[in-house]
Amino acid sequence: MTAFLRKLWSANTVALTFLSMVLAVLIGALLIIVSDADVLAKFGYFTARPSDAIESSWAVVSTAYADLLKGAFGDPQVFSAWFAGTATWQQAFAPLSETLTYAAPMVFTGLSVALAFRGGLFNIGAQGQAVLGCVAAGIAGFTFGLPVVLNLLVALIAGVVGGALWGFIPGFLKARTGAHEVITTIMLNYSAGLFLSWLVIQQGIQAPGRTDAISKTVAETAQLPSPGGVLRVHLGIILAVLVTAGVSWLLNRSAFGFELRAVGANPHAAKTAGIGVGRTYVLLMAIAGGLAGLGGATQVLGTAHALTPAVAGNIGFDGLLVALLGRNRPWGTLFAALLFGALRAGGDRMQSFASISLELVTVLQALIVIFIAAPALVKAIFRLRAARATGLGASLAKG
Repeated sequence: MTAFLRKLWSANTVALTFLSMVLAVLIGALLIIVSDADVLAKFGYFTARPSDAIESSWAVVSTAYADLLKGAFGDPQVFSAWFAGTATWQQAFAPLSETLTYAAPMVFTGLSVALAFRGGLFNIGAQGQAVLGCVAAGIAGFTFGLPVVLNLLVALIAGVVGGALWGFIPGFLKARTGAHEVITTIMLNYSAGLFLSWLVIQQGIQAPGRTDAISKTVAETAQLPSPGGVLRVHLGIILAVLVTAGVSWLLNRSAFGFELRAVGANPHAAKTAGIGVGRTYVLLMAIAGGLAGLGGATQVLGTAHALTPAVAGNIGFDGLLVALLGRNRPWGTLFAALLFGALRAGGDRMQSFASISLELVTVLQALIVIFIAAPALVKAIFRLRAARATGLGASLAKG
């Protein structure tokens, strides 16, 4: 599986990634058309008056995608009203706030998957590691009662430690027994979810006076601050950018980064060169787990503010898609997370204003990943020669 993913990663280019997104948008447009009963009715007399069907199709597709963009980045009319003084800046930047809020935890889980992959490991356990990060950060957030800033730092560090410990387990098993990380991390995902479901109904953790599965609320001093306390976007997105820069430095500038890249390229040659492959695996999975745990901490300290069985959502699994779309590069992963955050935020508005199912956004995400996973198909559709596509992608990457 790792060899397949490495081949897939090397085949991807910036150009092919862009073309994959174009194909996904086009197929999404077709799905929007076929899901609208009024438009389909006009196709019933297409040969008699084709303009009706074409105009209706364009109207429903353009409206849907316009609402998607407005929900992700903002409505130009609201921005104009803000400049004119008839709307507040909170109203103008609320959509962008939602995009950044959705993207922040996916950056961390995406970096977790990407970093592990660069070391030759396929970390499917980002979901479980994020859950443990939620657990550790949430408990620290409502337990210690420390002063402002210190309480937040302790909660974030607890999230990192929780995820790192959950990532250490498959790394240790890989190094000592050769257990495949895909199997162990999948099992640990289930274990983490079941542990969280059990934990939130325990005395001392469950919110007082509640009978449902929810924990105490994280103290305000441990919550990630947001601008003006109005918009949902919080300090987590700034932290995500800083961590992305740190991971980029770790991979490209540090001695450990060289070692993990050498192990990822050829573990046998790395061992012959004197690199401790087992030690690298353990440390790599611990760091990857810590990144995913930080994503879980961002989730509970930034937006959820309490533990529930579904507090982590699917941020770990989304991290797999984000890392793939970002070609397992730190900055590519960041931009991919922003794209997925925009799709999620824009999908909310598209569902409300254009009456388009929110599941269509999930379909768009899946289509993007499918086309990225099939570069030969994209090349065939656009009639690109392999060498030409690779050269274009390399030039764009350098730019």
